[in-house]
Amino acid sequence: MRILHTMLRVGDLEKSLAFYTEVLGMKLLRRHDYPEGKFTLAFVGYEDEARSAVIELTHNWGVEKYELGNAYGHIAIEVDDAAQACELVKQRGGKVVREAGQMKHGSTVIAFVEDPDGYKIEFIQKRG
Repeated sequence: MRILHTMLRVGDLEKSLAFYTEVLGMKLLRRHDYPEGKFTLAFVGYEDEARSAVIELTHNWGVEKYELGNAYGHIAIEVDDAAQACELVKQRGGKVVREAGQMKHGSTVIAFVEDPDGYKIEFIQKRG
């Protein structure tokens, strides 16, 4: 068994695709409209789905906003340098909600950014 993808419901698919591809540097792997069901699925990631888990962006036509609730946490992405990754996000028009720094109760360097729908993405800096 392996993890295939994480699905996020998004209100504006084009804004979300721009964030994940242009701000975070992922690739659009595939996209398909389902007119009968009135939804679109778009898959983004850093590698092909056969080799790596990806993110499925689901846009239900006519729905512009979702309540995120308080159970969902975040997506984590390993980066070489969390501060540099935050700067790139800002330069590309993204929103940093926690600058790079050590965890409150640990030594791991982390940062958080937010996508257009408010989902949090954690940058975890590689050790050593």
